[in-house]
Amino acid sequence: MNYSLRQLKVFITVAQARSFSRAGEIIGLSQSAVSHSVKELEQQTGVRLLDRTTREVVLTEAGHQLAVRLELLLDELNTTLRDAGRVGQRLSGTVRVAASQTISAHLIPQCIADSNQRFPEIDFVLHDRPQQWVLESIRQGEVDFGIVIDPGAVSDLQCEAILSEPFFMLCREDHPFAQQPFVSWQELQENRLVLQDYASGSRPLIDAALAQHGISARIVQEIGHPATLFPMVEAGIGISILPALALPLPQGSTLRVKRLTPVVERQLMLARRKNRSLSTAAQALWDVVRQQAEALTAARTHDPLYQI
Repeated sequence: MNYSLRQLKVFITVAQARSFSRAGEIIGLSQSAVSHSVKELEQQTGVRLLDRTTREVVLTEAGHQLAVRLELLLDELNTTLRDAGRVGQRLSGTVRVAASQTISAHLIPQCIADSNQRFPEIDFVLHDRPQQWVLESIRQGEVDFGIVIDPGAVSDLQCEAILSEPFFMLCREDHPFAQQPFVSWQELQENRLVLQDYASGSRPLIDAALAQHGISARIVQEIGHPATLFPMVEAGIGISILPALALPLPQGSTLRVKRLTPVVERQLMLARRKNRSLSTAAQALWDVVRQQAEALTAARTHDPLYQI
């Protein structure tokens, strides 16, 4: 049967009001539209549902049975829809977020703390993995969303830039660069470099910057975990290039951080599957991450290290 929910609601209203005109007033339709809707329903069911007289509308036996059962079914439908709405709007449940190791260590803790305070019924679950794993977990729906370094042109993800941050040079305190106010990219020529490997989303950006400035890189070590950069440089194996989010230095470190010029920045982005809606809880945490990134950007404006 090709009936509509609107036809059923019109019929129930007529059955309760016992009048086409009163039913029309209740649901905001003309009397002729109400009458036409009931006729269409009668054609669909193949039986007469109402007897019409000049003074009133009377339910037939078939109409009475249909009205009684429809009232129960429509009440159940309304309850189901209200329950679905409450589920979609509730700020509770588990939200899974993926991020690379540097982002996880230096941005996400503040996000989790803020989330716990504002949304105590939401469990913020972090998946701390390399960038390519993060991207794949978003695509496969294993996490609600992720925070990534700009992945470039990707058609299956919806990305929102939340943080721009520069790259810095890291060296020992006895290195000649330690005495300079800043270091140019060209000065890195022939220096021994310790860099993260290609599991890091920053590595292609660093390679591109080195190539852009015509530098023949002497990469002596490629490591996986960003925290390994510090002891490598401290041991004199080489200098390094690291993003701002890898700071501050470990407590008690004698290493030095210098601004690289001209400025080369990386973009951090929130990323989720395209054309897939976030739950209300996931959207709330998405907003928390964006707000924490905005707060970090504001705080950096007062730090001399970030001034050109």
